[in-house]
Amino acid sequence: MKFFVAVILTALLSFAGALFFPWWIVAIAAFIVSVVVHQNAFPSFFAAFLALFILWGAQCYFIDNRNEHLLSTKVASILPLGGSFAAVIIVTAFIGGLVGGMGALTASFIRREPEDSKKY
Repeated sequence: MKFFVAVILTALLSFAGALFFPWWIVAIAAFIVSVVVHQNAFPSFFAAFLALFILWGAQCYFIDNRNEHLLSTKVASILPLGGSFAAVIIVTAFIGGLVGGMGALTASFIRREPEDSKKY
């Protein structure tokens, strides 16, 4: 249950933040959600990765679909992606997922108590 709450909150907060702030706000949004919805390291990373992969992938697809894939096809011809606009969308979504996942992973590690402090 925490996983799905973290995914939805991360996607919503990232979407709202990206309306007013630079692109890297998604890392801060994932960080905040990971602090509030405490999970272990891997579920925290994967929840933020999944939320931002879906969010950025959907946003890229809808924006790219409006201009009939003109820019993404040109970018794909510059990069070694074989001219595929879908590959550009997947790479973009993957980068967004990594940024969000790293933000959530950082929060998960900060929130975790060191094992040495439990001895005293």
